[in-house]
Amino acid sequence: MRERAKYLLTTSAAASLLVLASTALAQQPRVDDLASSSSFYDRTVTREEAGGSLALFNAIQSNQETIRELRGQIEKLNHELGQLRQQSQQQYIDLDGRLAAVEQGEGGSSPAAEVTNQTSSPTRQGPSSTSDAKDAYNAAFANVKDRKFDAAISAFEAFISDYPQDGLVANGYYWLGELYSAKSDTDKAGQSFQRVIDDYPQSGKVPDAIYKLALLKARQGDLDASEALLTRVRDNYPDSTAASLAKDFMRDSSQ
Repeated sequence: MRERAKYLLTTSAAASLLVLASTALAQQPRVDDLASSSSFYDRTVTREEAGGSLALFNAIQSNQETIRELRGQIEKLNHELGQLRQQSQQQYIDLDGRLAAVEQGEGGSSPAAEVTNQTSSPTRQGPSSTSDAKDAYNAAFANVKDRKFDAAISAFEAFISDYPQDGLVANGYYWLGELYSAKSDTDKAGQSFQRVIDDYPQSGKVPDAIYKLALLKARQGDLDASEALLTRVRDNYPDSTAASLAKDFMRDSSQ
């Protein structure tokens, strides 16, 4: 009897322990294995990383396109710079060619030919040149022939100041433009050519002055103004040498 009572007590205690253990397990919170599954946070991070990579790729593509455009602009500017350098050199070559023609008695660039062929503006120029004005003009041009450019500039400026109504004043301004251009003083050269164009529209030097001013504008980087002047001399003076040179320059610039 005593043994059976002991057995029942032992069995009852064991059962109680099992009940308590089961209750404890039931009350314990559930813990998921995050390592074996993809949580919402993980998926969100993955999407953010993918979006960041796409943004970076687009930025790289945009930068590469910008670089290509800049390279194209640089190539264009290098081409234009090369043309301007050639134009600068051509200023000297052109002036030397004119001087050579003067020395050989060719063309209409000599002082005597300019005096003979000079046409006058009814408002700013007299009908002809006086003897003193011709001598002063010829003396100035002699300095050009001798390549004494500084002396020639001073002489032409003095001629214009002393004989402002003379028929050769437009020619004086034109040659000042040539001389200043040869010395790379583009501002004064442009002002001199502009005086011929604006103040002496009937002068035979106007087509040449327009063409030379167009070259100066290109040399200064004002390509729109240069093109407008080239078009002007081409259309308004189609039979002039300047118009032919303008056509050649426009054709070469478009290549």
